[in-house]
Amino acid sequence: MRTPFDWLAEHVRFGYLSLQAAAATALAASVMIVVTGSVVRVTGSGLGCDTWPRCTAESLVPTPEMGVHGVIEFGNRLLTVVLCVIVGWLIVVARLQRTPVRQVTRSAWVQFWVIVLNAVVGGITVWTRLSPYVVAAHFLAAMLLVTVTAVTWHEVRTHDQPRQPAPPDVRHLAAVLVLATAVLVVLGTLVTGTGPHAGDSADVPRMPFDWTAVTALHAVTAAAVGVAALVLWFRTRQARASTVHRRATAYLIVFAAQGAIGGIQVATRLPEPIVVLHLLGAALVWVGAIRLLLDTRDHPPRTRVELGSPATAPARSAT
Repeated sequence: MRTPFDWLAEHVRFGYLSLQAAAATALAASVMIVVTGSVVRVTGSGLGCDTWPRCTAESLVPTPEMGVHGVIEFGNRLLTVVLCVIVGWLIVVARLQRTPVRQVTRSAWVQFWVIVLNAVVGGITVWTRLSPYVVAAHFLAAMLLVTVTAVTWHEVRTHDQPRQPAPPDVRHLAAVLVLATAVLVVLGTLVTGTGPHAGDSADVPRMPFDWTAVTALHAVTAAAVGVAALVLWFRTRQARASTVHRRATAYLIVFAAQGAIGGIQVATRLPEPIVVLHLLGAALVWVGAIRLLLDTRDHPPRTRVELGSPATAPARSAT
């Protein structure tokens, strides 16, 4: 049975640069979702649209009476729509490659369903009037999307670069680093859920933890993550030109910057711009950890199947 993609394959195919651009755009947009979500939170715009999926009971879009908070919250929702368009384009470009990479197509579809999950959790967040536990789940769903887009980007960048796996101890260290970074991210949601930025100007309940104790635990975990990253960096320093060592160096640089931002954030009583910057850093650190882990794995070149049959007429190429 022929599909619309089969018909399109006979008329247009995309070059690999188009696939790289689409995958990179999807990754950037997923990180931006984390950033705009933090903006919603620190500006008290979490209930700028007081229901979901509509903005109000009578209107799909914010009304003038809702002011800037409605605009900020609705803008964050619109970015989800934009991300759906980007991922849809990624699916099309991946499927219509001259020599398609099936893994990228599958990963792009996973991205789409994670976006749907994230939107639903966002709706539940509004329905529960910004329950800190649901807000934490919403952030973790956004980080899951960052994970999938990072994996897809890595697949696109390295599909034709065969490598031998790193030594077992390096692979284990990279896995420990990812696990520790994940724990750090989860603890960060507890710090936020306990802290003052509730996402709304009203009195939103906070998590019943001591903010100082949770913050200290977060800092100790961050120190442990830093130690793990340093051990991995020293273990790979003899092969300075290796991909893993370069990735470990980049991770350490971003992680050190993130640690500095975190320290400034606490010392200056959580100013809104620094909080947003810290969440951007969290997304970038997580992307670095994921790509570092993937770089330690073996990566045999994938066989890519040409679209169409030998009798298919030549298709027009697109950039």
